[in-house]
Amino acid sequence: MEPHPPVFTCRLTGETAEVFGGTGDEVFPYWSFTKTVLAICALKLVEAGALRLDTPRPGEGFTLRQLLDHTAGLPEYCALPAYHAAVASDEEPWSRDQIYAATMAQGPRFAPGQGWAYSNLGYMLVRERIEEAAGQPFAALLSEVIARPLDLQSIALASRRADFARVHWPEARGYHPGWVYHGCLTGTATDAARLLQALFSGALLAPATLAQMLRRHRLGGALDGRPWTDCGYSLGLMTGRTGAVGRALGHSGSGPFCVNAVYHFPDAKPPVTVASFAGGAAEGVAESAAVHHVCA
Repeated sequence: MEPHPPVFTCRLTGETAEVFGGTGDEVFPYWSFTKTVLAICALKLVEAGALRLDTPRPGEGFTLRQLLDHTAGLPEYCALPAYHAAVASDEEPWSRDQIYAATMAQGPRFAPGQGWAYSNLGYMLVRERIEEAAGQPFAALLSEVIARPLDLQSIALASRRADFARVHWPEARGYHPGWVYHGCLTGTATDAARLLQALFSGALLAPATLAQMLRRHRLGGALDGRPWTDCGYSLGLMTGRTGAVGRALGHSGSGPFCVNAVYHFPDAKPPVTVASFAGGAAEGVAESAAVHHVCA
């Protein structure tokens, strides 16, 4: 990896978008920023009465809220050596039932609500609940309630290798996004920033629902190699502070070959939303770039 990998950033202040490091037309994998979008879709269905945030399903001890904030106690498929070996060997993704069985064989991390542990499997279940409640695939719901109303023309759900052919990083173009079981969105830095800005401007959720989304599970203080000075997790949002810049609300992501950080900084004057994308595997590179461009 290069000592200082190139970073592509969009800084959005009101209607003014500033692009750094590229043309603005580059398309990137959004990786775990997709979790924020899934959470928005889930909460819109809660508003419509199609999903319940705090009522467990029959036979399940965890709630939708606990899936969304990683307090359900579910294990993580990224902890499976066989998963990493299969991805590295460029195999076809396992079936849904295979990844579920292999992950759940690790056993629960803790009783629901009694701890915090990041679980991509939990967000696979979130997507399934969204699709069941909406009666349509996640991609169609995303287009209906977010992408079309906000005119986010670059954003698309990748499901085949061919869908990664348009991403900026050449090394990633052969990757099969099916290995991301909750789904992997792709799009430009500008559209990522516009989506997150719309969330915090009130264009996507009612104020009471957004307040529920921001209910925070505090996790700790500074992280080595990253700009966080206080860390927490809300519903599909990493929430904390980044030193003098103040609060940061959004999500980082990482996958083969590249990383990203998409954050809203409400304490900036005026508030700023930044989306940064970088090569390599260090999320701190993209996060630090996002923080740097708050005052750029």
